[in-house]
Amino acid sequence: MKTLLSVAGAVVALFLTLAMFGTAGWDRPPLVTSQNGYRGTAMAQVETRADAREVKAANQAPEPAAPAEPGDDLAGKTYENVKVLQNLTTNEFNRLMVSMTEWVSPEQGCTYCHNTENMADDSLYQKRVARRMLQMTQHINATWKEKHVHEAGVTCYTCHRGQPVPANIWFTDPGPQARSGFIPRNNGQNLAKESVGLSSLPYDTLTEFLGQKAIDNNVIRVNATTALPEGKGKPIQDAEKTYGLMMHMSQGLGVNCTYCHNTRAISNWGESTPQRVSAWHGIRMVRDLNGDYMEPLQSTFPRNRLGALGDVPKINCTTCHNGVNKPLNGAHVVEAYPSLTKSTEIAATGPAPAAPDGGGAAPTAVPATPAPATPAPAPAAPAPQPPAPKP
Repeated sequence: MKTLLSVAGAVVALFLTLAMFGTAGWDRPPLVTSQNGYRGTAMAQVETRADAREVKAANQAPEPAAPAEPGDDLAGKTYENVKVLQNLTTNEFNRLMVSMTEWVSPEQGCTYCHNTENMADDSLYQKRVARRMLQMTQHINATWKEKHVHEAGVTCYTCHRGQPVPANIWFTDPGPQARSGFIPRNNGQNLAKESVGLSSLPYDTLTEFLGQKAIDNNVIRVNATTALPEGKGKPIQDAEKTYGLMMHMSQGLGVNCTYCHNTRAISNWGESTPQRVSAWHGIRMVRDLNGDYMEPLQSTFPRNRLGALGDVPKINCTTCHNGVNKPLNGAHVVEAYPSLTKSTEIAATGPAPAAPDGGGAAPTAVPATPAPATPAPAPAAPAPQPPAPKP
């Protein structure tokens, strides 16, 4: 009887499937393909036209505010307690403040950051955080212009998208809660998390790879650099962590592996695209921002804005990219706000920029040889040991 019911169920499921495909218009949706590597290497991005339109529509940059009226009075003299933008004219300062309100708190208005009875008051934590985020925006546009953000730059809207708290922030994942006296030992994986594509990959790779500024640059790389091993290799768990990070980057940018890599030689810089160089610097930019701007705000944020382990909200690739390979579809958002392109703080001193994973000089964005499609970058001399592969 049990066997008969199983067969009947399978037959019903088959007929329902046939009916669904035959009567519900289940045709393959029209696709759009963009080639980003040499012809014949299958280095292309494929998506449905509907998805492409939807993602593009969700990443439109707002129109910049009208230019400020000329004026000579400086904001630092007109208003009290202006610490970052005191050298702007009063009109330019007010224009930027209005724009920031539209970018971050269009519903809450000025009162989200300010005590409107005393605008110089710093009692609201939002104002103290916003001041530091303003410096961070300037730092990105000044320090990371050549290596990552280029002429497009970023504004508050790049991350916030009209919300006081950006949608794509992250905290250290505490893992499963112990339901008994025993601590769960799941090797940091086997929990379906969006950060790793709902897979069984390690679910907290962001803390290890993006949350630490002083990370060992060899930690991401798991590919060997020689045909035969010359020393102790890395365990499979490290490869899974690296793949988890690559999954995050692919999802955050809405691309697949071949956006940066030629998968026939995934670790070879000479066969990779220039986007891989940009991604290499992007990883380091995110670490820089989390280490120097977000982590120091731990005592500024109230407890309800911190994670389960008491850590601050942090930045990852999705925070800015929001599913597209160029934030806000590549719009040059900072051109209308030159005050956001110059750092107003003294750069912190520290060690020289780290070399790519495994040592060697940093990769260069100068293309190697002309090609029908986007050429691969020529490695600097000596040739760099590349960072982790993308999936």
